[in-house]
Amino acid sequence: MKKLIFALAATTALTSPALAEMLDLEKDVLTFGFIKLTDMAPLAVAYEQGFFDDEGLFVTLEAQANWKVLLDGVIDGTLDGAHMLAGQPLAATIGYGTEAHIITPFSMDLNGNAITVSNEVWDMMKPSLPVTDSGEIQHPISASHLQPVINSFKDEGKPFNMGMVFPVSTHNYELRYWLAAGGINPGYYSPQNVTGQIDADVFLSVTPPPQMPSTLEAGTINGYCVGEPWNQQAVAKGIGVPVITDYELWKNNPEKVFGITQEFAEQNPNTTLALVKALIRAAIWLDENDNANRPEAVEILSRPEYVGADYDVIANSMTGTFEYERGDTRAVPDFNVFFRHHATYPYYSDAVWYLTQMRRWGQIAEAKPDSWYDEVAKSVYKPEIYLEAARLLVKEGRANEADFPWDSDGYKAPTPAADIIDAIPYDGAAPNAYLDSLPIGLKAGQTVVGTEVQG
Repeated sequence: MKKLIFALAATTALTSPALAEMLDLEKDVLTFGFIKLTDMAPLAVAYEQGFFDDEGLFVTLEAQANWKVLLDGVIDGTLDGAHMLAGQPLAATIGYGTEAHIITPFSMDLNGNAITVSNEVWDMMKPSLPVTDSGEIQHPISASHLQPVINSFKDEGKPFNMGMVFPVSTHNYELRYWLAAGGINPGYYSPQNVTGQIDADVFLSVTPPPQMPSTLEAGTINGYCVGEPWNQQAVAKGIGVPVITDYELWKNNPEKVFGITQEFAEQNPNTTLALVKALIRAAIWLDENDNANRPEAVEILSRPEYVGADYDVIANSMTGTFEYERGDTRAVPDFNVFFRHHATYPYYSDAVWYLTQMRRWGQIAEAKPDSWYDEVAKSVYKPEIYLEAARLLVKEGRANEADFPWDSDGYKAPTPAADIIDAIPYDGAAPNAYLDSLPIGLKAGQTVVGTEVQG
C-alpha cells in the first residue's frame, strides 16, 4: 500500500513537486556502513541534505575499520547496506572469499582513484618521463617508466612493494592493469596461494585506505593505488607523487557500489526503493549546475565523522582539479563523477569487467563461457530496481526523465581504444575475446599450477 503526502517546496534546479509519493516502508530504521573515502559522498549528502528523511528513513551512518569488516557487517545484518567495492558483491556471490548473495541496485560513482609512488621512486622515474612543450610532465605516465626502478631494486636484493586496499577492489585491478599495460607482471592468484604474488615483478599487498600515506612514509610500501583523499594527502604531506589517475587509465571507469543482501531486498522491496531514491537525489545534487555544490560537499566530507581529512586536501580532487607533483595542479573536471554519464546506473558490463579481472589474475581459477559472466552480472547488478526508483523520482518532479537510460539492455557501448591506457577496447558482451586480447594475464584454457601458468 502507498500513501501520498504533500511535499515541501524543493530548493533544487528541478521543478518543485506538488506531491511526493511516500512508500509503505517495511523497515525505516537503517544503519549503513562506509569507508573514509570521498566517494562515500552520496551517503553523507543523502543524510545531510535530508533526502533519507524525505523518504521516511531514519538512517545512521557508521565508518568501518576496513573492507572485510564492512562486508561481514552487511552479511550478518549488523549493517543494512554499505558503500562497497564493486568487486565485493560479485566475489561474495560467486564464493570467492566469504560467500553470500550480495546485490547492488545503485552504482556510487565513476573514477576517483589514483596511483601514487614514494618520493624516492618518483626521483628515479622522473628523468625518463616525456615533457610537454611548456616543460610539464606529460600525462598519462606509462608503467614502463617504472620498470628500470623495479630492476634497480631487484639488483640491490630489495622487493618492490605496492599497496592496494583489498583483493577484489577496483584499486587492485587498476594497479594491476597499469602495471601490465607497461609490461610489468603484477602476479597471479591460485586456489592454493591467495597472495596474488605468484611470478610477480611487483609485490602487491593490502593496506586500508586511510593508512596508505603513513605506510608509504614508513617505507613499508613504495607506492599504492587508493581513492581520494589519500593520494592528495601524500602530496600535502610531501611524501609521494601521484603518477596517474584512473580517469587517465580508463576514462569514466566504474568505481564503488551500494551493496545490500538479496534477502534484504526481497524482504524490504519498498525500503530498497526508498533508499535508492535518496541516493539518486544525492548523486544529482553532487553533480548539478556544473558541480556547484561540491564546495559544500567538501565541507561535509571534511568532518571527522565522514572522511576527516583537511578541506583543502579533499577539495584538490572533488572540485575538478588534481595535484600531481606539488604545485602541478591540473584541471580534471571528471575526476569524481557521481551522476553524469549515467554514473549511478548499475551496468552489467561494469560487473563483467570486474569478473574478467578476477579471471585474468587467477581469482577465478578456470575459464568460464561468456554466458556465465552475463548470468553472474545479472544476479548481482539490479538496474530494474534502480529504474523503478528513478521512475518514482521523475513522477515526483525530483529528477529529469532525460537523465536515465530507460531503454538500456544493461550493457554499455564498447569502450573505445582511445579511452584506455593500453589502447585495447573493452566490450562487456564478449568477455573471453577481451581476455584473450590482453598481453599479460590468463587466457582461455590456462590455469595457475604451483608457480607457473599452464595451458
